[in-house]
Amino acid sequence: MRACRYRRMPGVYVLLLCVSVVLHLLVALLLLSLYAPHCELLHPPVSQLQSNHNSDHLTLDSPRSKADPRRQAKHEIKVGASDPSKLDALFSHTLYNLHSPPKLDEDWLLKVRTKGAEEQNEEQWLSDSREGFDPISWNSSTDTHPPWLRFHLGISRWQLYEHRDANVPVLLQQMNKFRIVSAVQKTGGTQLKLVMTFPDYGQALFKPMKQQRHEETNVNLYYFSDFERHNAEIAAFHLDRLLGFRRVPPVVGRLIDVIKDIKEITTDHNLARTFFKSPVGNWCFYGQCSYYCSTEHAVCGQPHALEASLAAMLPDLSLAPRRSWRNPWRRSYSRSKLALWETTPNYCNSVKNTPPYDRGTRLVDLIDMTILDFLQSNMDRHHYETFENFGNNTFLLHLDHGRAFGRYSKDEPSILVPLVQCCRIRRSTLLRLRLLSLPEYRLSDMMRASLSQDPLAAVAPLLAEPHLLALDRRLSKVLETVQRCLLQHKQHSDVIYDDIPDYPG
Repeated sequence: MRACRYRRMPGVYVLLLCVSVVLHLLVALLLLSLYAPHCELLHPPVSQLQSNHNSDHLTLDSPRSKADPRRQAKHEIKVGASDPSKLDALFSHTLYNLHSPPKLDEDWLLKVRTKGAEEQNEEQWLSDSREGFDPISWNSSTDTHPPWLRFHLGISRWQLYEHRDANVPVLLQQMNKFRIVSAVQKTGGTQLKLVMTFPDYGQALFKPMKQQRHEETNVNLYYFSDFERHNAEIAAFHLDRLLGFRRVPPVVGRLIDVIKDIKEITTDHNLARTFFKSPVGNWCFYGQCSYYCSTEHAVCGQPHALEASLAAMLPDLSLAPRRSWRNPWRRSYSRSKLALWETTPNYCNSVKNTPPYDRGTRLVDLIDMTILDFLQSNMDRHHYETFENFGNNTFLLHLDHGRAFGRYSKDEPSILVPLVQCCRIRRSTLLRLRLLSLPEYRLSDMMRASLSQDPLAAVAPLLAEPHLLALDRRLSKVLETVQRCLLQHKQHSDVIYDDIPDYPG
């Protein structure tokens, strides 16, 4: 009996095993039928955006392709909400087309030489090595001038370029498209900058991408230890133009080939020695500068492609010398010491009695620059420059905005102290600020539309959405400050400098 029972046991085990397998298969089929539709979302297609504004083989992984599809769709809806027609309507507004008095000869920074000096004028532009440069074909006729020369000749006592200057888009396009024939490091400064030269002898200041657009400045960093951002330089140009200042040189984004556009053509041996290949195969370089030029702070392509900003160079100092002025509200650049204006509430009274702020428009010019800096959260304004040819009766150059747009979650009230202490503002500036606070001309919408015209916007928006929203928040604070000033002073003329007395608004 025991032997028979043992013979039956293997058969029972086999039967149980078969039943178990069948049950597992049924459960698996049931689970697949329930969850199959959701599994497709776990494997979205990963794409790469190719840039055709520099070289066909340059590609950058798009942040949008790596994002969650639902967040991507939401983001695209926001970007699509920017209406270019609104930007055109803004620039067609009367406040951007105010009548200006005719310019005299002394109101232009540069003048074209007479016909008798044209031959001598041509020789000064010839490079020692003419390889790669176009033959010079321009003369006294404006039609023959390259865009960079038209830009230089269009600089006046009051602005760098005219409103709706048709040459500016052409200049931006050429800085983005033109072949680079020379790349050398610019001396001075704490971070890496290069001077790029084009075949038509035009030049641009190159600042490379060092961090992602959405990254905020580390809260533990002091303002003078922050990295410079290429997209901040681009955004500052667009913001300055939206405010009606036109005091920032034209800036455009470009995708650079680290090898083809820099390493293979540079004659700067100190720069050439700093190129290396990273462990993951990306080409990097770091140049030579005061602080952030080392292998730890190297600039790297992917593997060759590198985003950068290119700013049109101003005329050579030998042709148009500039004067550097110490900003009265300059920070101490110390981790422990405060500046005088930070401890003296009536500090502006002494500034108003000190040349050149005691006459003319210099003080309201400085307030304009203050408002620009507050909107973009730029704390690094220790000096500013003017063209010497115009003396004190001219605008301030708005240069070097690499440390702007570092944080969107916090506003820096100390940047606005000159306006708070002096309670002085241009009427034209105030009216444009009020215009940009209206729903139909909201500053964030105008910036979104304006920045979308830059070539690098095809890779990703130049400013992350929180930065754009921060502009509206900061603009409200500027207007609130002016309103408090108007309440403090019985005479509105003590607060508002009327530079447009004929404007009825």
